[in-house]
Amino acid sequence: MAAPPVGPVVRALRKELGRTLAEVSASSGLSVPFLSQVENGRASTSLRSLQSLAEALGTTAVALLAAAQDAARIDIVKAAENILDDGSTGVVRPLVRGHRQLHALEFTGATEHGDRTFQHGNDELCYVMYGSAQVRAGDEEYLLEAGDALYWTAGVPHSWRALSADTQVLLVGVNEKARIILEPAEPGRPATR
Repeated sequence: MAAPPVGPVVRALRKELGRTLAEVSASSGLSVPFLSQVENGRASTSLRSLQSLAEALGTTAVALLAAAQDAARIDIVKAAENILDDGSTGVVRPLVRGHRQLHALEFTGATEHGDRTFQHGNDELCYVMYGSAQVRAGDEEYLLEAGDALYWTAGVPHSWRALSADTQVLLVGVNEKARIILEPAEPGRPATR
């Protein structure tokens, strides 16, 4: 049930941007000790913390997760893999590893994403597999129930929240490219991506 190892990616991007842990801490609201532990693989983040960290580094949580994993030509993500705490009472699971032309995230449980508005440079699709969700896209609100899907184009501000503890939502979108260069591995240790 391990989350993707984003620490090396975070450190590489922070150094590429010429930022200190203190600067990223001030921008993200996360403590310096916690950020250091994340970068060194001694702590994992919730999705909410990862989003704050990504914003402080000028990228997205999806881009950090993608850079943390190798992309295979054919890949299977098992049910117990890639699970992240979403910072509330649910979990999120990236369903596509590495940099791909699309990303897919599965949210399960009473996740709360209605307090943040997202806006991306590419199209997205929201599909409710179980339960129900209240989705705001543009200036409209939509009640989506199991089997319902909502599509929005690039640039549409959006947010959503699960309405029941059994809600399961799939978000699929065209991937936004992020340029992250990892440091070479130390002798005797495998390179991380």
